[in-house]
Amino acid sequence: MTNNRKIRINNREKYDQSFRESFALPDNSLNEDLQYNSISEWDSIGHMDLMANLEEAFQTTLEMDDIIDFSSYKKGVEILEKYGVVMLLGAQ
Repeated sequence: MTNNRKIRINNREKYDQSFRESFALPDNSLNEDLQYNSISEWDSIGHMDLMANLEEAFQTTLEMDDIIDFSSYKKGVEILEKYGVVMLLGAQ
């Protein structure tokens, strides 16, 4: 496995862990189709908790527009790429 692949998997694990911690999700219940308000835990307060967890996990500060646009698991991957965080979807 190349170093680049290790970084991508590690980032994916950090990303997933942020979702699980923010929404108290069991390991097997997280999926890439998760969207804002699709579960009761992902409300406005849960959203801010997720943003804080992601900022801590990736040592970055998200811009307000990106926090607002962060509407789904997949959209979050796109947004974090702007901050230099590279992940692979569907490749765990």
